[in-house]
Amino acid sequence: MKKIVFNFSIITLLVFSTLLSCKNAKEQNENIQPLAVIEEHETTFDSTAINDFFETYPKLKEYQPEVKKLYQKHQYHYIWFDQNGINEFANLLYDKTNNLEEEGVAINVPYKAKFDGIHNSLNGNSKPNIETELLHSSLYFFYVMNVYHGLDSNKSKEAEWYIPRKKQSYINYLDSLLTNPTLINKDEKNLIGQYSLLKKALHKYRQIEKKGGWNSITIDTAVASYKIGDSAAIIADIRKRLFLSEDLKSNSESPVYDTELSKGILHYKLRRGYLANNIISKELIQDLNIPISERIKTIMINMERCRWVSSDIPKSKELIAINIPSFQLSYFKNQEVVLRSKVVVGKILNKTVIFSAPMKYIVFSPYWNVPASIKKNEILPAIAKNPNYLAEHNMEWNGNNIRQKPGPKNSLGLIKFLFPNSNDIYLHDTPSKSLFEKETRAFSHGCIRVAKPRELAIEILKDNPEWTPEKIDSAMHSGKESWLTLKEKIPVYIGYFTAWVDNDGTIHFYNDIYKRDELLASMLFVK
Repeated sequence: MKKIVFNFSIITLLVFSTLLSCKNAKEQNENIQPLAVIEEHETTFDSTAINDFFETYPKLKEYQPEVKKLYQKHQYHYIWFDQNGINEFANLLYDKTNNLEEEGVAINVPYKAKFDGIHNSLNGNSKPNIETELLHSSLYFFYVMNVYHGLDSNKSKEAEWYIPRKKQSYINYLDSLLTNPTLINKDEKNLIGQYSLLKKALHKYRQIEKKGGWNSITIDTAVASYKIGDSAAIIADIRKRLFLSEDLKSNSESPVYDTELSKGILHYKLRRGYLANNIISKELIQDLNIPISERIKTIMINMERCRWVSSDIPKSKELIAINIPSFQLSYFKNQEVVLRSKVVVGKILNKTVIFSAPMKYIVFSPYWNVPASIKKNEILPAIAKNPNYLAEHNMEWNGNNIRQKPGPKNSLGLIKFLFPNSNDIYLHDTPSKSLFEKETRAFSHGCIRVAKPRELAIEILKDNPEWTPEKIDSAMHSGKESWLTLKEKIPVYIGYFTAWVDNDGTIHFYNDIYKRDELLASMLFVK
């Protein structure tokens, strides 16, 4: 196509708001307002230049399809230039890509020297230049794909993440940014709020690292643990370490284990998901010795996971979220937590899968239909050794299958919550209540045991007058299985975050029980 020069310089895109109510047509017309005015340079370029450009810059070739779609939409007009040269958003985009580490992205900008030369030129860039134009379009897609999108869906699935990812049109988003460049500083549209909280925590930890971080504490192998009242040089080292990570508000440098240090120990253990006691064990000191560089990597890994979560999810009217490493369930209504509960998840050999599905049913006094694998590997060998095994465990044959009868000793407890899925995972009660007092709670065959199943049922059915707490109790203890179909399905998300920041800025680190951080790190931190 030959270069064409148009006599107009501005194409105005009018986006009209639909009014919810109005008195008459005249009133409606008066309320219509243009929402976006995008300025394109009057000059167009030859479409064949795009292919030539990517032959010259092969490191950007992965963005070629999107760049082509972008200019097809804009009819091959220059979009990174205005009457003064390179436009405001081009300069802002350049600044953002120079600070990718703030976004937890460990990647080098392709052809950085070329971009530096363009933006540091004293002669300015007043005339449209096809190379500069296509470099910035490629830079834009490089930025949004790394900061907003993250690894592609095949890679996230390889990292064992099976929650569906939202498809986002970054071409349309660019129109908004060209109109209002400052939108690029707001993550709310593209990323969940947790991303911004982790980003602030990353900045804080990098500041600590720049000041020297924390030193490794030498462990006295002759001492098993320390308690309040003990005195030792190591106590002063522990105090300093907790002060640096803001678990202590001040550092008295005292070698005596006092109540002030005890508060810091408890705060640290809370952030780590450990049992709440004030004992300083060798294991705790080893944990304190984890370098700050590793904590920074963990934050970056979880920022990446945030990129995979649709920003629409937290806006759901209701949702149940389970974080596997923290062994915790949170039930949200209107973006507020109405219930938290400890959970037990799958052991290492039976990992709980990361996925989502809508909860549809509550089953009271459930049978436990023994999975084929458990029947083959556990139940049948037990029957071979003890012919009375089924009767002793309140089990029976159901055709060719085995099931456990309803009752307080049933492996599913008195209630289960079903969100049908191919992984055959669900939430349920358990008679093994003592497991919830363990520090690490990975004991199941993959399903999720809930410490507060009765409370969860009451909260789910709170707006259903037919299901009072008394009726729920009765159904749970009836000894007869009964199913309830929920009027409104509740989204259930089972995720995996080893770093999580509360709204008050407190960061929690959880153990990588399934070694999924290691797998993701191998993808993100490529040398």
